[in-house]
Amino acid sequence: MNGIFVILIAGSVLAAAFSGTMAEVTQASIDQAKFAVTLAIGLVGQMALWLGFMNVLRDAGALKAIARGLSPVMRRLFPDVPAEHPALSAMVMNIAANMLGLGNAATPFGLKAIRELNRLNRHPGVATNAMALFLAINTSGVAVLPLGVIGIRASMGAERLSSIILPSLLATAFSTIVAVLVVRTLQNRPRFALPDTPSENPAPSTDDDTLSEISGLEQAEQVAELEAPTSPWRKWVLVGFAAALLFALGRHLTAPTAEAAGFDVFKEVLESWLLPLLMAMIVLFGFQHRVRVYESFIQGAKEGFEIAVTIIPFLVAILVALGMFRASGLLESIIRTVQPVTSVLGFPAEALPMALIRPLSGGGAMGVMTETMSTHGPDSFVGFLVSVMNGSTETTFYVIAVYLGSVQIRAARHTLPACLAADFAGVIAAFVLARIFF
Repeated sequence: MNGIFVILIAGSVLAAAFSGTMAEVTQASIDQAKFAVTLAIGLVGQMALWLGFMNVLRDAGALKAIARGLSPVMRRLFPDVPAEHPALSAMVMNIAANMLGLGNAATPFGLKAIRELNRLNRHPGVATNAMALFLAINTSGVAVLPLGVIGIRASMGAERLSSIILPSLLATAFSTIVAVLVVRTLQNRPRFALPDTPSENPAPSTDDDTLSEISGLEQAEQVAELEAPTSPWRKWVLVGFAAALLFALGRHLTAPTAEAAGFDVFKEVLESWLLPLLMAMIVLFGFQHRVRVYESFIQGAKEGFEIAVTIIPFLVAILVALGMFRASGLLESIIRTVQPVTSVLGFPAEALPMALIRPLSGGGAMGVMTETMSTHGPDSFVGFLVSVMNGSTETTFYVIAVYLGSVQIRAARHTLPACLAADFAGVIAAFVLARIFF
């Protein structure tokens, strides 16, 4: 990241000096610095909220059960992480939130996972193989329902709202497979090897803080299992809640004012009901297992404030550098340079800004996608393509800077090449699948 940061800043200033865009670069640096702090402050609430709910699940024993169910897959993907370690649970929750399109909920879980993985790190300041793989999977998309993209297409009058779901799913699956393969290939190369340490192959998770946390986690989960409710009234509370909820959902779907039908109804219910239902289910699950839900939530929420404060400097650095890069005109120059090559392959030049801006900025990519669909129409091939691209890739540089920065990782090793390979694979897959499904 050190080299990338220097190139972005120095290159932007040099390009602005020749193109006469120095005023735009100056304004971009100021605006992005303000935006970074505003973003971090806004993220405090989301982090506190979801880490609080995650702590309730942990105290109720749910995360241990989830990790146990996915242990065969997670053990193969992350052999360096001990079974039932808190890092596995956090990674599972992060991936699950990303798959459901809950971007705000996924970030706190991802930051929690990186922090837990860093507790197992025998090389302070250097990314481990598990960190690199987790970030590569994270930046490869892993989305099942691109609800944000569908919402924008709907607002612009697109007729084929659900048409992007299957190609987006297939494209993100392909990019995830590529991410895993590239990480496994590069991690053993001499260039990306971990530095030598005086003690060879020490047992993971031997520091006192990690051992005490794991012990506390296991103890809390054992208590939750021992205190599993035997009183029938707790179960009747859950049954009554479920019955009332189903009744309300039925009234909502059959209301005379409901004009939507088919997938639109499903999308509306999913967008409006998913997060509140998830919160209620977590609270009731903790209640059923006799967890003091409020106290548990507060304890987990405190960690959200700590993480949010930690990532502010890294947000400022990466967002300012990317803002200057775009304002200097370098991005447009790169697009003009590669356009002759992509046109030979049949890749429309109108979609090139999306391919280049998506790894740099989520908000910028959303703006480019909206502008492209506004110009060419949401139901055009270009509009369809940028929608699939946005729903099947992630903001690589943002995720790497924030996640690794939150645990003071300076040497990312093979993380960036693997993430960029996943981005490239996602763009290619999106293009091929758009040709097939359009």
